[in-house]
Amino acid sequence: MLLVLAWWGISAASESFYLPRPSEVGRAFAETWLGPRLLDDALPSVGRLLAGYAVATLLGVGLGVPIGLVPRLRAVAEPVLEFFRAIPPPVLVPLIMLLAGIDTTMKVLVIVSGCVWPILLNTVEGVRALDQVLADTCHMYGVGRVSRLRHLVLRGASPQIMAGLRQALSVGIILMVISEMFASSSGLGFTIVLFQRGFEIPEMWSGILLLGLLGLALSVVFRRIERRVLFWHWSHRG
Repeated sequence: MLLVLAWWGISAASESFYLPRPSEVGRAFAETWLGPRLLDDALPSVGRLLAGYAVATLLGVGLGVPIGLVPRLRAVAEPVLEFFRAIPPPVLVPLIMLLAGIDTTMKVLVIVSGCVWPILLNTVEGVRALDQVLADTCHMYGVGRVSRLRHLVLRGASPQIMAGLRQALSVGIILMVISEMFASSSGLGFTIVLFQRGFEIPEMWSGILLLGLLGLALSVVFRRIERRVLFWHWSHRG
């Protein structure tokens, strides 16, 4: 509320064409996004985001668990991981376009290329931090590998994994927009750039507002899922 009031005050005192009032943006939001563009641009963007996020989760957790469990594998993999992690994902967009084309696959791969690293690295660290006494106890009592993986490794590392998933969600939204700004004909990123080039400033701001609302909604949903997954962790912390 305070942010909207501050925006209203600044825009009212400004004569800039590029700083519309909240009422203009609200009107443009209703006209732009409560119609066909919601189905043609917003929902496909969310679909690509969720697809890339899901693939990154599978890769990050699937690779992070064995790397975290096997010291020799970790020693070999860590320099490679640090090298690729240091490459900004937007730099890879032209390369991914050459390899995967300019369709939905390219956009999903761009999202995966950035989301996978926080999930992977947090999974590795979470698995490394497991209590060795619990691991020895499971081994002594003959707990099977599948049960050990499910109840000890994944459960014990889950707070760190969820932290990586939370970071990856923010990265995914950014990369979703960036991927749609390159050789695209639909999506939120494409539409915002289209409005900017056409000097449709209130409509451009309405797209930015929609991205903020999308990020807020996904954050609320993720927080609820996190509470359900880590109920034992939060109750233990008091």
